[in-house]
Amino acid sequence: MATVVPIAYQNTSASAPDWLNKGDNAWQMISATLVGLQSVPGLVILYGSIVKKKWAVNSAFMALYAFAAVVICWVTWAYKMSFGHKLLPFWGKAGPALGQKFLIAQAALPATTHYHHNGTLETAMATPYYPMASMVWFQCVFAAITVILLGGSVLGRMNIKAWMMFVPLWLTFSYTVGAFSLWGGGFLFHWGVIDYSGGYVIHLSSGIAGLTAAYWVGPRSTDDRERFPPNNVLLTLAGAGLLWMGWAGFNGGDPYSANIDSSMAVLNTNICAATSLLVWTWLDVIFFEKPSVIGAVQGMITGLVCITPGAGLVQGWAAIIMGILSGSVPWFTMMIVHKRLPWLQKIDDTLGVFHTHAVAGFLGGILTGLFAEPELCALFLPVTRSRGGVYGGSGGIQFLKQIVGGGFVIGWNLVVTSVICVLIQFVIPLRMSDEQLKIGDDAVHGEEAYALWGDGEKYDSTKHGFYSDDTIHHKTSSGATQVV
Repeated sequence: MATVVPIAYQNTSASAPDWLNKGDNAWQMISATLVGLQSVPGLVILYGSIVKKKWAVNSAFMALYAFAAVVICWVTWAYKMSFGHKLLPFWGKAGPALGQKFLIAQAALPATTHYHHNGTLETAMATPYYPMASMVWFQCVFAAITVILLGGSVLGRMNIKAWMMFVPLWLTFSYTVGAFSLWGGGFLFHWGVIDYSGGYVIHLSSGIAGLTAAYWVGPRSTDDRERFPPNNVLLTLAGAGLLWMGWAGFNGGDPYSANIDSSMAVLNTNICAATSLLVWTWLDVIFFEKPSVIGAVQGMITGLVCITPGAGLVQGWAAIIMGILSGSVPWFTMMIVHKRLPWLQKIDDTLGVFHTHAVAGFLGGILTGLFAEPELCALFLPVTRSRGGVYGGSGGIQFLKQIVGGGFVIGWNLVVTSVICVLIQFVIPLRMSDEQLKIGDDAVHGEEAYALWGDGEKYDSTKHGFYSDDTIHHKTSSGATQVV
């Protein structure tokens, strides 16, 4: 008796149209999942463990809340503001990405069609070989991690209710502008500014916005600023590991295809991250006599961030050079410059997001303007004959474009983040009350990270002995731990 194969499993059917490439679609969904895992549980674990014990729950929840809030805002209006039809040279038209007809159609970024100066077609519209649903979700997890990274600057004192307002506002008025301008077909995209996978859109914007928000929210309590040890270094490493391995989807998914460019991006990502981690660790050993585990994590992050704007566009030797610089330049700004600039010390950037993301992201964008290899550029970029400065020709102009593009992202985030924070202040305080700052998670959430002892009872110092993350310990010299 003949069997009928369900439509969903037929090679050519309504569920598998001629334009669908199942390999590309599979890789795009895997990449999106890897990037999502960087946030949940990656940054949830990292934030919850790298902070003082009394802020573990609050820090982890800020990341979890932001992820959920971004998902809903993204599909309701923000996706099309980032990748839809042009409204302004830096912004797309808002609209929902929820309808069936829209989501099952072939993915297309309508504003990306690129023309020569004489009006003839240079590069056709980006139309990956998978459905819009895959594109919407892939770009969604990028938006989510950007807001979560920004949150690292205000851990340990931002009012959680103010954070709940801040997330959709910043996503709408800041992230979507950078995404459309550089990726969705905005003026920087067509001018030829290179941002392969988010060095500017994600890292530079989150670092600058984080520093700006930290200024407006104000500092942590004096006790927390003076002593803020990680409550679980091993879990910090677990979160960092998810971040590192998830970067295969972060950079490997941005060619919108499982192609050779994607392979180059993944390899370069790991080369740069490993180099940067080693350089940062050795600098800690040379100047502080001991290798800092937290410092190694910071070095890993700066390497991942630095390679991001040029991951699929540079050669392996360039990835090593970028790793050397990403392990040393942000280390220098964090450990030396930060401590010598009074105005920078007054801004309490809890996890040093400005250094690990803004400095490393801008550095990566500039270095991409130097090292972008012509043949690799031709595989990916809409502006043909693009090249880095070391390859001559128009490379010098590309280097300048990178600086201007970074300047736009910096300026926009400084202004818009400030406006958002000022407006929220009229509705609700940005900073927690003094009582909440003193108590921590129990006062804010009624929950504690390590609250249970014995047979399910709450910790009581009169019964269980004294323990506090303010306990006096032997002072050690370590790298980033002095900042974090």
